[in-house]
Amino acid sequence: MIAFLRGRVLDKHPNRIVIDVNGVGYELYVPLSTYYDVGEAGSDVSLRVHTHVREDTLQLYGFLTALEQQLFERLIAISGIGPKLAVAVLSGIDTNELVASIHRADVARLTAIPGIGKKTAERIVLELKDRLADVVSSTAAVPGEQAHIDRLRDDLVSALENLGYHRPLAEKAADTVRARDGCAPFENALKSALRELMR
Repeated sequence: MIAFLRGRVLDKHPNRIVIDVNGVGYELYVPLSTYYDVGEAGSDVSLRVHTHVREDTLQLYGFLTALEQQLFERLIAISGIGPKLAVAVLSGIDTNELVASIHRADVARLTAIPGIGKKTAERIVLELKDRLADVVSSTAAVPGEQAHIDRLRDDLVSALENLGYHRPLAEKAADTVRARDGCAPFENALKSALRELMR
């Protein structure tokens, strides 16, 4: 079973990248957060890997962070959620926000993710609410820091909308910046968000 790959980005498309590892190309399905952060073709990259084996296929799913992989593996353990839908969930919401939404039982936020209906959102909350304690303990911010991070996201979304970007794009860029460096000053965070939108 493949659990980790280090190599060079050979090709990338949303939700799918190919990594050249010593002349062998590995195709991995990835959430958008990983897709945006792996760099362009030719960049060196290291990915955690989940090997998914079925009767007729063997597929690799890649993640830049341990949190992404942990959430992916918990999601596919839920009846009715396969790897593709799990990747869609991770592509539609920041990982820390996903954990917080599950703990708040925020079904409305989860149903805002493309492909997730009310029943699936309720199942995610029911199955995972009590099973994310270890994830929360490893990612929790102190209360004051978390408040700053949440306020930064809201300010970024508002600023990007004022610059003419549609809200879904603005939210995605803000979530990416928040996950990468939620403690950055607003000016630096806004520059990072604009760079994300120009990729």
